[in-house]
Amino acid sequence: MSDQPTDTGAPQGNGDGTAQQPQSPSMRILGQFIRDLSFENIVVQKGASGEMQPDVQVQVNLDAKKRSTENQYEVVTTFKIESKSKGSEAPLFLLELEYGGIFQVENVPDNQLHPFLLIECPRMLFPFVRRIVSDVTRDGGFPPLNLDNVDFVALYRQELIRRAQEEQAAKAQADA
Repeated sequence: MSDQPTDTGAPQGNGDGTAQQPQSPSMRILGQFIRDLSFENIVVQKGASGEMQPDVQVQVNLDAKKRSTENQYEVVTTFKIESKSKGSEAPLFLLELEYGGIFQVENVPDNQLHPFLLIECPRMLFPFVRRIVSDVTRDGGFPPLNLDNVDFVALYRQELIRRAQEEQAAKAQADA
């Protein structure tokens, strides 16, 4: 037998007889709110009638910012939903919703915080957004609109690509 210590891969003690475990990331929703909501029933305003087949376009924007309290962040999802009649392109309704949440986020490494805030937090808010959109469209005189799931990972990647392209264009313009 050797008197050499062996590394078993187990967590080492911190001197008081307890093992030191790495802290796992945690997130709590402290509050949710509607910052802005607008619904325009254009069909009723213009007095249009007849059979209409809607074509729905959904745009999603995300924003996150640190709050003054430690480990608290405000994340806002903005949805712009336009419905037009197929064929005639006549507008049917316009719904704009800014829905936010206040999150307590702990033990997330700094290099992973940005994607965490813009992917995981909106994912937690989305079921509430879906319900609001469904209720508002139904109460506005249309069949309830049940939004498809949003791929927040793809949305985040698209935003990174867009920002990189803007930076390249700005750099190219500065060099010219």
